Amino acid sequence: MAAKQLSDKNSDGVCLGQTGDKVGFFGATPSVKDTGFTAPAATAATNSTPYGFSQTQADAIVAWIRAADAALKAKGLIGA
Repeated sequence: MAAKQLSDKNSDGVCLGQTGDKVGFFGATPSVKDTGFTAPAATAATNSTPYGFSQTQADAIVAWIRAADAALKAKGLIGA
């Protein structure tokens, strides 16, 4: 059976889901668009702590990665 194409080759592109729609991929339960996690501030790295980051910077980076990972897993875009 051939895969169903969602595109009609319109030059404006293809959009999946509208505001408030729930979307899921690869059998994941559909959910609304994730909001609420923000990338860490783009502050300069330090020379005084391991890896060039302050503890606050490192904690913010780890928290952001974990939030992004959870959101991608919830949508089914990456495996658990």
